[in-house]
Amino acid sequence: MEQIQHNFVTVRGLKFHVAEMGTGSNVVVFLHGFPEIWYTWRHQMVAVADAGFRAIAPDYRGYGLSDIPPEPERTSFADIVSDLVAILDHLGVNKVFLVGKDFGVWPAYHVALLHPDRVSAVITLGVPYLPPEPPKFHQSLPEGFYISRWREPGRAEADFGRFDAKTVVRNIYILFSRSEIPIAAENQEIMDLVDASTPLPPWFTEEDLAAYGALYEKSGFRTALQVPYRSFEEDFGITDPIVKVPALLIMGCKDYVFKFPGIEEYIKFGKAQELVPGLDIIYLPEGTHFVQEQSPELVNELILDFLKSHI
Repeated sequence: MEQIQHNFVTVRGLKFHVAEMGTGSNVVVFLHGFPEIWYTWRHQMVAVADAGFRAIAPDYRGYGLSDIPPEPERTSFADIVSDLVAILDHLGVNKVFLVGKDFGVWPAYHVALLHPDRVSAVITLGVPYLPPEPPKFHQSLPEGFYISRWREPGRAEADFGRFDAKTVVRNIYILFSRSEIPIAAENQEIMDLVDASTPLPPWFTEEDLAAYGALYEKSGFRTALQVPYRSFEEDFGITDPIVKVPALLIMGCKDYVFKFPGIEEYIKFGKAQELVPGLDIIYLPEGTHFVQEQSPELVNELILDFLKSHI
């Protein structure tokens, strides 16, 4: 961990924090989800750098140590994609392997679709590639579905605002580590789904929580609520949704995302591979939504095997 360097690059009018390790000519870019930041990739960065790759893990705009945009509520997935390409240009990196977790899957695959010459392959964790159209999960889930709640302007802000940032991250890590979709009752908020006495997952330490808490104390949650939760209906104008690069999906069998309507069938019965013909899927029987932190050695091995087979 102490070998990871922390640099800042200014592109598109904002200063971005970029964690880096390694000096190899083959570059691996790690794209975090929510409630994560670059730190979620700490184990993978060390592993790929030790194997001869250059590891890069940026914080998105409004996340971690990166600048908060002047109008967080106007942030879009298109911004995340453009920021990433601009960061790579600034660093002089022409082609990369992209590793995306949770909503980091969206920018990873959109860069592969919009800039295919820049991407060698894509690895995703926890979420498969989905067609570039607004997801409809909320239409068949109760009103208390966490994404529906967090899409509602002001609702999550009021819910989160009752606690410090560290407690919010703690509660979300606990909720997202379970195998059931977080759904609140009609007169209940999402933060109320976690009791204060509930322990952290055994693989997530108080030191880890403190690192996340400190970063969200700086950034707050305004941008994080906008992207992803209030930006899913964005239209990129993609006419050909077929991904042409090799891809790997690492999916924990106890990941709550499996419970989203239609997702298990989509992954297991071939539809995902219609859109990504070069897709391999690996299931981790005990894996939750945070497999990269829960089982880092196993995930590192899977990532490195895939990377080495596509150099």
